[in-house]
Amino acid sequence: MNVLRFILQKEFRQIFRDRTILAMMLAVPTIQLIILPLAMNFEVKNVNISVVDHDHSSWSQKLITKIASSGYFRMVSADPSYQEALTHIEKGEADLVLEIPAGFERNLVREGSQQLGIYVDAINGTKAFIGGNYLNSVIRDFNAGLRLNVPDAGQAGLPPAAAAAKIQVTYSNWFNPLGEYKYYIVPGILVILLTMVGGFMSSLNIVREKEAGTIEQINVTPIKKWEFILGKLIPFWIIGMIVFTIGLLVCRGVYGIFPEGSLALLYLFAAFYLVAVLGFGLLVSTYSDSQIQAMFIAFFFVMIFILMSGLFTSVESMPAWARTIANLTPVTHFIKVVRMIVLKGSGFTDVLPEFLYIMLFAAILNGWAILNYKKTS
Repeated sequence: MNVLRFILQKEFRQIFRDRTILAMMLAVPTIQLIILPLAMNFEVKNVNISVVDHDHSSWSQKLITKIASSGYFRMVSADPSYQEALTHIEKGEADLVLEIPAGFERNLVREGSQQLGIYVDAINGTKAFIGGNYLNSVIRDFNAGLRLNVPDAGQAGLPPAAAAAKIQVTYSNWFNPLGEYKYYIVPGILVILLTMVGGFMSSLNIVREKEAGTIEQINVTPIKKWEFILGKLIPFWIIGMIVFTIGLLVCRGVYGIFPEGSLALLYLFAAFYLVAVLGFGLLVSTYSDSQIQAMFIAFFFVMIFILMSGLFTSVESMPAWARTIANLTPVTHFIKVVRMIVLKGSGFTDVLPEFLYIMLFAAILNGWAILNYKKTS
């Protein structure tokens, strides 16, 4: 234990000697956690729409007013023809074109039906899909309002179906009553920032010793390999736990998010997860000969962790091969755990499979790092 204590003293002195890196490890994740969730908004608003009204009736004007006042659309033009409206999509000024045909009001009154033309810019598939659904929803609501506001469907020429009984559906949002995106994205970003701090910083650790030439001096000492790896891991584990605590304070103070479940359980998972991530960084460091090489290798894997962890897209919606890769990364399981504890208040039995996964990752990655560290005496 004396040997480990001396290694830890050396590591902490080396960390505190470079105050810039220390400040970056603590300040950068905090700033990113404050800024990134504000920009990463999954809600699609301000959909630009061009309207072509060939009818110019009172009902067509009511429909246009309802669309404009829905809060999701921004009217960019009212064009006399479809071709002129299409130029706004070609120039990227509009996302949707709504074409109201001539005789819109007359056909609704006489025949009870009328087709509308909706043309969507599908370059951004997500925005096109959601924007089109928003517009369809507004039109359906407008159509239902017309039928409800007509006291006698027969007098208005509407079909008898207007007076038919309707089924009303009520629903409630569990765990996120207001459906706010921040409750979904903030815990995920906290996990990613913790991963980057642990993975990147630890991946440069042993390589720094190689570049400074001190690794040869360490190799000729009676320090055991596990003592050396553990001495490299513990300081960054402590810093990672501090970053995690700061992140939880930011979640509470800035976004009003406080874990519904056990805070102790959250810290338990964070502690084991950091061991796994730091083991990954140290493993990268044992394979690398320079800090640049270690940074590129770590960046390659961290990008996979970010994009395939379920932060942006659901893991269940991925192809089978992608789900396999996602489930082989500890980030996927920790993001799931943090969301379950923070939002649902899940207990230990609910997240036990993920806990076993993370412990397995920690054992494999750190054991691999110890075995791969080549010490010559």
